[in-house]
Amino acid sequence: MASLKLGSKSEVFHLDGDSWFCSSGLASDVIIEVGNTFFHLHKFPLLSRSGVLEQLIGEFCREDDRNFVMQLHDIPGGAKAFLLVAKFCYGVKMELNALNIVQLRCAAEYLRMNEDYGNGNLILQSENFLNEVFGNWTDSIKALETCEETLSYAEELHIVSRCINSLAMKACADPSLFSWPVSGPQSTERSEGTEFWNGIHVSSRSQKVREDWWFEDVSFLRLPLYKRLILEVESRGMKPEIIAGSLIHYARRHLPLLGRQASIDDGTFCAPVSNVFASSEVDQRRLLEEIVDLLPHQKYVTPTKFLIRLLRTSVILHASFSCRENLEKRIGAQLEQAALEDLLIPNMGYSIETLYDIDCIQRILDHFMLLDQNGNDCITTRVEDGQLMGSNSVTPLTMVANLIDGYLAEVAPDVNLKLPKFQSLAAAIPDFARPLDDGIYRAIDIYLKAHHWLTDSEREQICRLMNCQKLSLEASTHAAQNERLPLRVIVQVLFFEQLRLRTSVASWLFVSDNIENSQNISGNLAVLGGTNTAAAAAAPAPYVDACTTENRAVAINMKERVSELEKECLSMKEELDKLVKTKGGWSTILKKLGLRIKFKNSEQKASKLLVNSKPDREMSSTSPLMNNKEHHDSGESAN
Repeated sequence: MASLKLGSKSEVFHLDGDSWFCSSGLASDVIIEVGNTFFHLHKFPLLSRSGVLEQLIGEFCREDDRNFVMQLHDIPGGAKAFLLVAKFCYGVKMELNALNIVQLRCAAEYLRMNEDYGNGNLILQSENFLNEVFGNWTDSIKALETCEETLSYAEELHIVSRCINSLAMKACADPSLFSWPVSGPQSTERSEGTEFWNGIHVSSRSQKVREDWWFEDVSFLRLPLYKRLILEVESRGMKPEIIAGSLIHYARRHLPLLGRQASIDDGTFCAPVSNVFASSEVDQRRLLEEIVDLLPHQKYVTPTKFLIRLLRTSVILHASFSCRENLEKRIGAQLEQAALEDLLIPNMGYSIETLYDIDCIQRILDHFMLLDQNGNDCITTRVEDGQLMGSNSVTPLTMVANLIDGYLAEVAPDVNLKLPKFQSLAAAIPDFARPLDDGIYRAIDIYLKAHHWLTDSEREQICRLMNCQKLSLEASTHAAQNERLPLRVIVQVLFFEQLRLRTSVASWLFVSDNIENSQNISGNLAVLGGTNTAAAAAAPAPYVDACTTENRAVAINMKERVSELEKECLSMKEELDKLVKTKGGWSTILKKLGLRIKFKNSEQKASKLLVNSKPDREMSSTSPLMNNKEHHDSGESAN
């Protein structure tokens, strides 16, 4: 830390109780009261250096020649600063440093200790040393912290602004160009060959300096000064990512609830909050609202996890509506980066209905969908087959769809969760955003299990949120045996699954038949190759044999797969027959589904065809046509 020594005389001041006495051999003829401290001094050393003291002493001397008491309660820095002023006036040895220079400079200005009252007076000496302090990062930080004690005087003398400008310039500069020092925990380990640059410890060996080297130092500033520093570095072109990082570091230090969440979730240690900072709920609320306003508005600059932690804390501290709305919009703009555990925000409202704040998540999701529909992220085009054009556009929406499905599954066991809220949150995601509906099916199943008192119409209503055609084989198997689902939904699942299996069988038969035809063509080419020398040279025998062997292997695999599909289809048929015998005849089910009786005949034909087919039989060229016909019949029955 930089320092400046003034004066040459030995110490002559000593403290007795709450009074300072000057042991110069002469009796004191003036008493100055500063706060609760008394200074027993002499007139001449004081009036020869200060215009204010000269005026006060002159006024009191005309009234009475005896010792008199002058009051200087308004002097900046109080008794500590005036003691340094008295030492300067007496020429006693004293030391200026970053911790006392601001108060001393303000006191000198208050007492008018300029060059009219002696060369090299205190204003000039303190101003010169201040310029030296501003060139040093550590000293500038300490000087700015002490400005809190004399803020109004320091503002008038532009000490605060000059100090902030100095810090902002150093924080925004490229440290690699000037061998800028590493501040913070890294600088505590000093190695051989160290140097000091502007008062900050650096290693003589070249090392990579992190961009967050100044976060820890400025986090000890009070909010008004820290806010001015952040605005200054932002005006100088500081990257938004670095500004957001500094705000996160500052918030974790001074918001106990936020710091506790970070330490629990991440396993990180958060430094204790200083006693200097007020920890009342009102002050914390004001601090949180200021931090939210200072956060950069660019997307993906501030982590979504931190924004959600701020939102949780704002709810606990009862922050303003505009603050919470601002956070919800920021989270909604980058919702795809959120994790499921982050969205489980406890309900802290006055009228608590559900365990988690469903309404808050609904508003966040609405903000996300609004931005997506307006095309702020990317333009999406929907095609007739239900897919999206452009892979970049579907990724965030699909991630959010999976996230909301998982959230619905977590909140579904809450018995106080009403059906309209569940439906509203699930329906906000468009159907094309879900490649599979396994997630929403799981959430619906959990909700039906926890709300067993729902009527049949309400069960059918909630099941409309999922698309039975987009369930995986595992989910379809589970749904077919799920007694909580309405009968109509179960039959739909069985129908679409059997239709899917039939289509798969037809496609495999078609491919297998084409492979056999290609093998026959390859054999004919091989025969022709025996009589045609040029053709034989173009297609060597080893290559033809290898292709034939590979095709045979593919055909065998296809036959095995067809056999497996036939078994699965028969199993599904048996399950369907059991369901019919248990819950009613075919006529009742078909009447509910609105299907014609032709569906039953086509089902019997399809099952008979699949039973008679064997994996080892020779597949003729008419097999694809037969399967295509069956597929056509089933399509008519579905219609």
